[in-house]
Amino acid sequence: MLRLPAFRYHRPRTIDEAVSLLARFDDGDAMPVAGGTDLMPNMKHRLFTPGHVVSLNGIAAMRGIVAVNGTGPGSRNGGAHGGEGPRLRIGALQSLADVSGHPLVRRHCAGLAEAAGLVAGPQLRNMGTIGGNVCLDTRCTYYNQTEFWRDALGYCLKKDGTVCHVTRVGRKCVAAHSADTPPNLIALGATLTLAGPGGTREIPAADFFVTDGIRNTRRAKDEILTEIAVPVAEGRRSAYRKLRQRHSIDFPLLSVAVTGDFAEDGTVTGLTGVVSALGARPRVLAGWDAIAVGGRLGTDVIEALGERARAQCRPLENIIVDPEWRRAMVPVYVKRALRALA
Repeated sequence: MLRLPAFRYHRPRTIDEAVSLLARFDDGDAMPVAGGTDLMPNMKHRLFTPGHVVSLNGIAAMRGIVAVNGTGPGSRNGGAHGGEGPRLRIGALQSLADVSGHPLVRRHCAGLAEAAGLVAGPQLRNMGTIGGNVCLDTRCTYYNQTEFWRDALGYCLKKDGTVCHVTRVGRKCVAAHSADTPPNLIALGATLTLAGPGGTREIPAADFFVTDGIRNTRRAKDEILTEIAVPVAEGRRSAYRKLRQRHSIDFPLLSVAVTGDFAEDGTVTGLTGVVSALGARPRVLAGWDAIAVGGRLGTDVIEALGERARAQCRPLENIIVDPEWRRAMVPVYVKRALRALA
């Protein structure tokens, strides 16, 4: 039986109190927890051994899904859609089940609703939060194992070791980003709000992730993701497709999020594709506007976009599935997502 390490449990009632608790302890000895569906198993595997666990579940200000009017820093960053205007405000503590079934999300951000509804199984979606999914730790065949297993093989760069067992060279961790909702948030031009000791700051979802498999987000250890703002617009559509070994529970082997803006006559005015589970961060696919904008999303355009995506994607052996097969699935799932969009 895998047991949790000893820790002290804290349950603050406000964001400021939670931030204060995280900042009080040095060297990352405190970690926030919401649903705990990823953190608890990782603690049992001794991937994390915090002395203090700060529960966010008592913070009412981090809940709710509402439509608001206003302005924000959203802009077309790497192809992401944003700007001023109405948006959905989603509290970071909102469960994935609530996000997937909420009428406002389903109406304005269908791809995000699909993604939230494909995370794990219903029990985990009822517990897991969208904030936790956005901040999900990267995963790797050689990392997400018990301490006994990792000790027998030899520890890796991401935890206690000096060698990457995937590349076998260099000093860069290539653990894979495996969360479902972030590719959709990037494609939709969402903005994330972080609270820390110095106050709050906003960061576009497209800028939140970095190519570091050890710690792949710009969130500091004493910061909390408090809410997500997603711009909405008439004529905007989104879709999501996920490749996994079984059609339930599993993390993605490949995920594809697409968002398009369409004129009244059906012509494309903007198109974004984001793939993930191939590297340490989601990747915005380049060159799509040049292929699609000004025309209709027909068969020839979809075929060209699928091949363009394949040329940009080269999976690694960080997941126990043949990387060439995963690459061959890129155009298949991109085209499926685009046909749903059309």
